[in-house]
Amino acid sequence: MATAFRPDGELDVDSTRKLAAHLVENGSHGLVVAGTTGESPTLEDQEKIDLLKGVREEVGDQVTVILGTGSNDTPHSVRLTRMAAEAGADAGLIVTPYYNRPNQAGIRGHFEAIAEGSPGFPLVAYNIPARTGVNMPPDFLAELAQIDELKAVKQANDDDLGPIEGLDVLAGNDVGFLPTLKFGGVGGILVASHLDNGRMRTIWDLWQEGRHDEAEALDNQLQPLYEAISVVVNPIPVKAALARRGLIPPTMRLPMVEPTQTEMDAIEELLAEAGVPAT
Repeated sequence: MATAFRPDGELDVDSTRKLAAHLVENGSHGLVVAGTTGESPTLEDQEKIDLLKGVREEVGDQVTVILGTGSNDTPHSVRLTRMAAEAGADAGLIVTPYYNRPNQAGIRGHFEAIAEGSPGFPLVAYNIPARTGVNMPPDFLAELAQIDELKAVKQANDDDLGPIEGLDVLAGNDVGFLPTLKFGGVGGILVASHLDNGRMRTIWDLWQEGRHDEAEALDNQLQPLYEAISVVVNPIPVKAALARRGLIPPTMRLPMVEPTQTEMDAIEELLAEAGVPAT
């Protein structure tokens, strides 16, 4: 989920809580706090914990709440994951270490250290080579599944989208949501659901009921929505659309900036094509 900031750039926990309530009321099974869409690279650790506590207080125990706790610094990731467990998160989302680009032995050691630092606390691996520069292929993820705490993977590499032995698979890109359900994946950690999680939840429900043709038809309707959130890099489009709908302020923290008028026009045109309300 997106993170709200006040016009001065300070954290806006109250607005973030309201967004969390909106998402749950409109169909989301769970929430990821301080992930990519939440502008995690510009959040301090205490801000992430404050967001987690605020969202958990808002939605209670009715849904899963995951906190993004991974980084390219293993000791830092160990500490933040432990803080998340103590603060009431249901799991930690652990991105592949970025920029330093470790080999597989280093990645394995990274996940093992985080698991050892918070024994019994569920972890979700986050494979997104477009942002990290490192891909975790399916066979390697299956090896990582031997770590007891590692329960699932957010797969944001559509070239490798498929079952992974020992892990629940969650689509990391909206276009991969229905394809993930087709091979037996459990769902997705998604962005477009901010703007139409009613229909996206319906896709999940229809698929579980075996009404596959109806799920396909609904997913086809939402293709322009998936395109809209990619007009410019995430989370710029979704945050601007949320702000235009009065759900959170438009403020972003540098180096992220609000979309240009041309970009915003393209976003709204695609949202209208998908039948997403303008307000």
